[in-house]
Amino acid sequence: MPPYDYDFFVSYTGQDREWAEWISWKLEETGYRVLVQAWDFVAGANWVNTMQLGVTRAARVLPVLSPDCLQHSKFGAAEWQAVWREDPDGERRRVLPVRVRECAPQGLLGGIVYIDLVGPGEKEAKKIVIDGVNASLTGRVKTAGPPRFPGR
Repeated sequence: MPPYDYDFFVSYTGQDREWAEWISWKLEETGYRVLVQAWDFVAGANWVNTMQLGVTRAARVLPVLSPDCLQHSKFGAAEWQAVWREDPDGERRRVLPVRVRECAPQGLLGGIVYIDLVGPGEKEAKKIVIDGVNASLTGRVKTAGPPRFPGR
């Protein structure tokens, strides 16, 4: 992978801004470099240029999935599609969706495994996000200890 300025570009629609900021905060708290519109698209900046930085200078795009995102966000779709184009088989896991409200991604996005935050409380949700991101980066989820014996 080429060197990137950001680990994640968090892509979201306005209705999901609180989720985008919460996810971004948790990622930065863990040490990841994040580009997110709410914090980084400041007065005087060129919005389109900053969005271009997100899709070209971030190792991964993290779409925040909700019904609003899937039904109304043309820019959000363009952001993840630009990155997906470079990794259509998902081997580098450059598109890492996080579902924050009940919805069912369709089409190309429906084939990408997402991190699911629908239901858990804050403490568990933070663990799910960080564990999901770390698993995506390593390409594997394996428990720290042996699994429970499934027999009697």
